[in-house]
Amino acid sequence: MAPLGCFLQLFSALALALGLAAGETRRLLALEALGEAEELAEELWGAGLPGDLPELEPECRRLLVAFAERSAALTDCLGRRARPVRLCQACHLDYRRLLAQYGSIVRAVGNSSESHNCAKSILTSDRLQIVVTLSEFFNETWEAANCANCLKNSSEGLSDSTVEFLDLFNKSLTCFEHNLQGQTTYLSPNNYTEVCRNCNETYRKLNNLYNNLQRMNRQGGESGHSAHLCIDVEDAMNITRKLWSRTFNCSMPCSDTVPVIAVSSFILFLPIVFYLSSFLHSKQKKRILILPKRIQSNASLVNIQEKYS
Repeated sequence: MAPLGCFLQLFSALALALGLAAGETRRLLALEALGEAEELAEELWGAGLPGDLPELEPECRRLLVAFAERSAALTDCLGRRARPVRLCQACHLDYRRLLAQYGSIVRAVGNSSESHNCAKSILTSDRLQIVVTLSEFFNETWEAANCANCLKNSSEGLSDSTVEFLDLFNKSLTCFEHNLQGQTTYLSPNNYTEVCRNCNETYRKLNNLYNNLQRMNRQGGESGHSAHLCIDVEDAMNITRKLWSRTFNCSMPCSDTVPVIAVSSFILFLPIVFYLSSFLHSKQKKRILILPKRIQSNASLVNIQEKYS
């Protein structure tokens, strides 16, 4: 069908649809007319217009739809795991799948010669470059969260140290909850003595492990990245420390009391040593300076006595 004829049929079908819609008794006929208009529109695009918009090939369309599905899955995961933060441990599989799908678009090669343009058509054919922008957003979010520092080098799963930390974190929260339930029946709500006493060991292990992970990470630990710890670990430790110090008002006693006391005593004793040494040194100097004056005065006194005798 010629393009001009298709336009005329499309116009008449739309006019018929509007006219039929004016009467409620003819609503079904109007719907049929609209359906015919849609069919004519599809036929018009198929006929080919001068300068018509290029359609993606089936293979390119499949790649784009798959990327959209991966983006939606990762966005949903990030949103659901935003508070408390569980991005790295819960969303790393969705992130890997998105990277793989983006790589498939970049390397897209089909059977026909036109399919070589899949990457160009999807990634750089317009000013917005939606697919590229989405990919950069997810990469920047992942890097800002330092998720690589929670994962193994191949990003196939959590590192052993991260698993150990999360296990201790869950044990600490379980200990808090258990002791809170056990003491509310006979203690005031603001008294958390049981929590501080019974959970001190678990909290101390968690805090020491976190400090060790920080030291390891500065040197490039399991993940091979020297930066902050991943956001999951940092957020978990911040939550635990706030509960321990602010909510429960607990304090962790220092285990190295003897060295601390020794160093503190030495520092306190330093001013005494300084002032004592200064006093002795100045007194010795005073003696050295006064001694010749006394000898000279005695000699003058002898000369005077001899003169009057």
